[in-house]
Amino acid sequence: MNMNSWIIIIDERRAGGMLDAARKLGGVVVAAVVGPRALADTMAGLGFDRVLCFETAEGVPAEAYAAQVAEAAEAAAPRLVLASDASVGRMLIGAVAAKLNAALIGAVRALAADGERIVVSRSTAEGKVLEDVEVQSALAAIYDGEDMEVSSTQPTPVELIPVVDPGATLRLIETIEAGADSAGLLTAARVVGVGLGIGSKDNLKLAEELAEAMHAETACTLPVCDDMRWFTSHSVVGSSHNQIAPDLYIALGISGQPQHMSGIRDAKVVVAVNNDPEARIFKNCDYGILGDLNKIVPALVTAFKNNG
Repeated sequence: MNMNSWIIIIDERRAGGMLDAARKLGGVVVAAVVGPRALADTMAGLGFDRVLCFETAEGVPAEAYAAQVAEAAEAAAPRLVLASDASVGRMLIGAVAAKLNAALIGAVRALAADGERIVVSRSTAEGKVLEDVEVQSALAAIYDGEDMEVSSTQPTPVELIPVVDPGATLRLIETIEAGADSAGLLTAARVVGVGLGIGSKDNLKLAEELAEAMHAETACTLPVCDDMRWFTSHSVVGSSHNQIAPDLYIALGISGQPQHMSGIRDAKVVVAVNNDPEARIFKNCDYGILGDLNKIVPALVTAFKNNG
């Protein structure tokens, strides 16, 4: 059985990580872009063996092309199909998995070939447990591993795949800005995260002052929402809630449990402030500051006010 792979691309999220994971199987890796031609051109520079573009029409959601993408995948018969955990990617890979009669697995961190088998490393129990699963059939997988910086000196030619107008069954009729709850958090360049280690509710003002000085959004861990009721679920960052990709994430009193760290995996810079030297977040951050929040946060506020 071949070890060729299809990666369904609906945006740039974790494209490099999925390409790197599929390369571990040794076959041909194809980017199946469902979206604008510009996105396919971006994928062409990453080093895929082939780049297919199912160019979507203006006003037609990518989901409307699910049947056509699934039929093309059936004709190509890849052994592996990958997609990110974005909602549109999940829907498209579901259609492809049904067409290929493939096993469907989520939260995949890594892949390896073992003869005719694919060994999948995936996370379970909200990221607290890692397990290996053996797959002997075609596999469709939702990728939840690390992203990778990849590029190629020779862009891959983009192959435009003819698509049929899906008709009026699924059309975009209106676009409006989302409310301020989670929309701002998902697009924020800077985010301040709050964990139980911040202490009392009175200390939330420290996080608020820092966020204001940074021009940042405020987020929290799941226990701060569910157990303490200090924030609504719109502010929760983690594997079961919001997954964000800010340029800067400052974690205040956050221990660094896997389910939370999964939500900030795409952050460019993570700074941890904690008074526990054994906090696991110190092993998963770019910069760690050990000490009292009541002394460190005011100093950070002053620094941001003075330097922007």
